[in-house]
Amino acid sequence: MKLAILKKLCASYAGARERLYAAPSNVLAYSVGEKSFAYFKTSEPERWRFSIRVTPARFLELTDMPGVKPARYMGRFHWVTIVAVEQFPEDYLRELLEYSYQKALSGLTKKKREEVLKDEAA
Repeated sequence: MKLAILKKLCASYAGARERLYAAPSNVLAYSVGEKSFAYFKTSEPERWRFSIRVTPARFLELTDMPGVKPARYMGRFHWVTIVAVEQFPEDYLRELLEYSYQKALSGLTKKKREEVLKDEAA
């Protein structure tokens, strides 16, 4: 999947917010409420590597694949980093991103979740 398409997909989720963090973080983060569900590293090395949260079982499966590794500092929470998004299967990436978004959404309070979903329906 091309980077531009993946960024648009991340931004298309209900209540999704894109935020660029400058140095020293150098991260383009996507969140719902205040819960992150995806981010890109915007500096070298591995510029534009993509990180998302996955299930514990998928974490083990994915980290055995070439080009996928535990996300720095976030691996203990089952976040993975995909080094080359363009080479990763598109349908599988969409499925993983959907899970990450739903996990972030479910971490919001019921009131906040309803606000996010109501705003999108309006």
